[in-house]
Amino acid sequence: MCTVTFLPLSDRILITSSRDEKTSREVAELPEAVEFKSGKILYPRDGKAGDTWIAMHNNGNVMVLLNGGFKAHVPMPAYRKSRGLIFLDIFDSAYPVNFFQSIDLSSIESFTLVILQHDQLFECRWDGAEKYITPLPVDVPRIWSSVTLYDEPVRMKRKQWFEKWLNKKQFITAEQVISFHEFAGDGDERNSLRMSRDGLLHTVSITGIEITQDKAVMRYKDLHGGLLSVNEWFIASNMICV
Repeated sequence: MCTVTFLPLSDRILITSSRDEKTSREVAELPEAVEFKSGKILYPRDGKAGDTWIAMHNNGNVMVLLNGGFKAHVPMPAYRKSRGLIFLDIFDSAYPVNFFQSIDLSSIESFTLVILQHDQLFECRWDGAEKYITPLPVDVPRIWSSVTLYDEPVRMKRKQWFEKWLNKKQFITAEQVISFHEFAGDGDERNSLRMSRDGLLHTVSITGIEITQDKAVMRYKDLHGGLLSVNEWFIASNMICV
């Protein structure tokens, strides 16, 4: 939930997320499809709370969560609901951007959502007091790094790594983007895309979603146990094949 890349290609879109978490936190379950009111949602399930940070819907939408709004904040105790559960509330909709706009987020910790909704890209931020919705061009590559872990100079450095990596590539696969998320950096493990800090916090998984006209594929790599899960979603027929 802490580093996200968006990469539009001629025939597909690649959305990839690295999750940074405390080493003491329970390992998430591999992605499974769950029936919601709006349809089926495929997502890795957090082992403790049962929530998530990345998901794809059988209507073709994709959403990813990052902690924090615009800047690092001091967490306040007794939040009403976890951000991962709010995530599922918002994503259980044909138009999650609209739901974000209308949902009550009082007493919810700040967060950022990257939403691909019906072939349109949005960045939705909650700073703890106000909501901000920004439409983004769907044909421009982007990288986000969580403001709670990475300050502005580090976020800019990571953007430069991403741009340099893109400039070297003539053809890009989903597996190559996952590899970028796993190995990009300059030797500083505190701020590499696969980060590690003082044995207390590290990157635990990488999730890549590949979207074509009628199909989406979710690749989930558990860096702790070395497990790899691949799920295909045929959007037109609303089928899940594992």
